[in-house]
Amino acid sequence: MTGLKRIYFASDVHLGMDILDPKAREARFVAFLKSIPVEKTEALYLLGDIWDFWYEYKHLVPKGFARVLAALEDLTEAGVKVYFFQGNHDIWAYRYFEEIGITKILRQPYVFEYGGKRFCIGHGDGLGPGFRVYKVMRWVFHNRFFQFLFSLVPSRLAFWMGNTWSRRTRTHRKPYVWKDDKEPLYIYCKEFQAKQPVDYFIFGHYHLEVDMPVEGGAELRVMKDWFEGSYYLYFDGILTRGGSS
Repeated sequence: MTGLKRIYFASDVHLGMDILDPKAREARFVAFLKSIPVEKTEALYLLGDIWDFWYEYKHLVPKGFARVLAALEDLTEAGVKVYFFQGNHDIWAYRYFEEIGITKILRQPYVFEYGGKRFCIGHGDGLGPGFRVYKVMRWVFHNRFFQFLFSLVPSRLAFWMGNTWSRRTRTHRKPYVWKDDKEPLYIYCKEFQAKQPVDYFIFGHYHLEVDMPVEGGAELRVMKDWFEGSYYLYFDGILTRGGSS
């Protein structure tokens, strides 16, 4: 694998959520972006919920985050491909990210090959059995008609609603308990592996760190959030954890 450029993965930064020192969290993420060695890097995959609430009107985008956007643009201008997945908090990202240089917005599950390995990646929400109420809600949020209706809400009210809902779900929800081989995401990966074998499954969404084998020879990695540290993965022939906690 000598000479293989790196690919990076990051998820669940939740920029803009005003708990646990949001300025420090943004600074950590900017520092991470600036630390990526562009001459040794092929791509960066942002696996969703990078922003805590992002709603993009035709002629209006959320204010702030200038340092993050500038750092991302610096990466793309240096030749690093940057891919973005819509999470459940930044679903409503459309063309603006591509205008500032992000290579493409991808949909899960996304499968690709790199360095002789196959990857299946995405945000991770709604995959596997169960979560019926959430899946209905997710369908509504992704539906173009309901997105159009929400776009008619005045921006100030829309952002207040979105930020209030996001804060309540984070402060009132108990930490998720991973169910090992009974976990819906694991079941999804096992069934996927039986049909389309891959080497690595990489997802976010659950706000905890998981590293476990999947029946059929794959490895499942769930990425921790950035609330109290930094967390990313990179692959240069070996999948490696980076960051601090």
